[in-house]
This record gives sequence, structure tokens and C-alpha cells, in this order.
Amino acid sequence: MDIVFNNVSYIYQKNTPFAHKAIANLSFYIPSGTYTAIIGHTGSGKSTLIQHLNGLVRPSEGEVTIGNYRLTNNEKPDNMKMLRNHVGVAFQYPEHQLFEETVKKDIAFGPKNFDVPDDEIENRVREITTEVGLSEELLERSPFDLSGGQMRRVAIAGVLATKPDVLVLDEPSAGLDPRGQHEMMDMFYDMHKRQGLTTILVTHSMEDAVKYSDNVIILNEGTKYMEGKPEEILTQREALQNVQLDVPETVQFINAFSEKFGQKIPFRRQSEAELAREIRHVLKGAGKDE
Repeated sequence: MDIVFNNVSYIYQKNTPFAHKAIANLSFYIPSGTYTAIIGHTGSGKSTLIQHLNGLVRPSEGEVTIGNYRLTNNEKPDNMKMLRNHVGVAFQYPEHQLFEETVKKDIAFGPKNFDVPDDEIENRVREITTEVGLSEELLERSPFDLSGGQMRRVAIAGVLATKPDVLVLDEPSAGLDPRGQHEMMDMFYDMHKRQGLTTILVTHSMEDAVKYSDNVIILNEGTKYMEGKPEEILTQREALQNVQLDVPETVQFINAFSEKFGQKIPFRRQSEAELAREIRHVLKGAGKDE
């Protein structure tokens, strides 16, 4: 599903002395099936933007369209329930939203709420359980008896069980150890590719943004500060530091290498193995074998 923000502003407590404009004149286009990273420091408007994507809030000004659904200050889709069926949102620390007696019931809650037939719910629960890396043996256990990482996977399985066309991820790996973070992000990326999802990653991790996304939107004080391909945007150190961000660690390493050896390596989102080969080639060419 295509997503379009057209001059969108949102004001909390509008027409009161406490009015606060969280996002202002925000415009962007996210094509269906792409992976977009939205980056910004705390207070940049990321959370407010997310809430527009499934109609939790509507614009104070401007227009949001998600597929065939249109949201304005004075207009909302006739069937908001169907919009929320199409847009799955995994909020930060989604395990805090678990509440059912068993893992199976928690995963099934979303599809059941969207009137999916019982036999289809059964199929989805077992399919999604496998996809998120959980054993079927856990389905009858209480989610609160599981480890933190397992609880996270149960909560995410509940979002995925609704079969959304748009998947919104709000800091999905927050609080996980490095291995858990890597596994979680790779899992989402595999699903994105296999299912053709429109994926939106809200993150502070420049490494995740540069590794997975097709496009990057950087917010600052509720406005769009920069937008473009990761390899173009996330290499602009001075511009990023102006909004309390920095380039990914890989870019920092390439810059440091170039300064030390006087040999520039272009950043093309290389893997670690590819970068190692390029460095070896550069050093050999300079007569500095390992």
C-alpha cells in the first residue's frame, strides 16, 4: 500500500494555552513494497507520525492517504477497522501489551478481533509461531512465563497474525542483547522481502537504517530535515550532527581509514566481508600488504 503525507501538521491540545505542534507541514511518499527508515532524536515527531498510519490520530492540517484510505481533520475512512487490519504497528516494547492467558490466545487476539474464521486463525497462529522463531510447545503456556525475548516474539506474532500490508516497527530491537537484535531485524527483513510488505522502521540505529532500508526520512522538531537513499543521507556527517545524529559506524570506519592511508573507499552499503576485501585490495595496491 502506498503511503502519502501531504502537508500534514498535528497539534496536541489545539486551541488551548498548552497547544504544541508535534509535526509541521510534513510531506513524503512511501511506495508500496518498500522499506523506509524514519530517524530522529527524542521529540522529533516520530511517535506522532506513527499514530497517523493506522488512524489513532488524524491530521490537524493536511492529508494522509494509506492505500485507498484517506484521513483529514474532518474526514476519516468509513471503516477504520479495516484500515487497522491493513496496518500492523509493533510499538516499542510490545511485550508490555500482552494480556491473555496463553501464548496462543494472545497471538489469536488480533485476527479474532478482525472477524477471521476460527480455522483460519488456527492456521495463522501455527504459521506465524514458526516464522517468529517460537516453538509450538509454547502455545499453551502463559506468555508471562517466557523469557523477555520470547515475550517480544509473541507480541510481534500477534501483530503479524493479522496479515498486514503495512508493517510499522517502532524500535523493535530495543532492550535486546546484540544477538537478539540481529536476529529480530533479520527476521523482519526476511518477512518484508517474502511478503512484499511496505515496512516502516522507526529507529535510533543508524546501522539498522543503512543495512535494511531503501529510503531514509530524518525528522527534526516535527519537520522533515532530510530524505533520500541511505548511502546518500547517512554519509553526511556534518548535516547529521546538526540534529544530534551521527553517521553509521561503518561510515566512521571508512572515513578513518581514508584519512590514515590517503586511500578513499566509496561507501556503497558493503557488507563487512565486502569491505574487508576492498581494504585488502587497497592496501596491496599501495604496497602495504597485511
